[in-house]
Amino acid sequence: QVQLAESGGGSVEAGGSLRLSCAAAGDTHSTYCMGWIRQAPGKEREVIARIYTGGGSPYYADSVKGRFTINQDNTDNTLYLQMNSLKPEDTAMYYCAAGFEYICYWGGTDFQYWGQGTQVTVSS
Repeated sequence: QVQLAESGGGSVEAGGSLRLSCAAAGDTHSTYCMGWIRQAPGKEREVIARIYTGGGSPYYADSVKGRFTINQDNTDNTLYLQMNSLKPEDTAMYYCAAGFEYICYWGGTDFQYWGQGTQVTVSS
């Protein structure tokens, strides 16, 4: 099992930047599909970025492509999401999640492990 804890959310003006962190604990020696998922009030969950810890290119949703970057630091078992050029429509609760490899190939939100989430609010 994996325990995930997000941090780094907050309030920022449009055009600003934030970096979210996701600290993983537990079975960190196995490979997983790791993702960042957000959910705004009244909207469905959206997988905005995901990466397979065993290697390969990351995936980005069109809504964040070119503005957000997902990366992992294996030395401290932390997943990051660098968010630049933030827009008011990026306002949401952001979750870190981990799951089996197939998620990185087939997509979806069927991650097995989830963090508690961190709120990001972007004002215009």
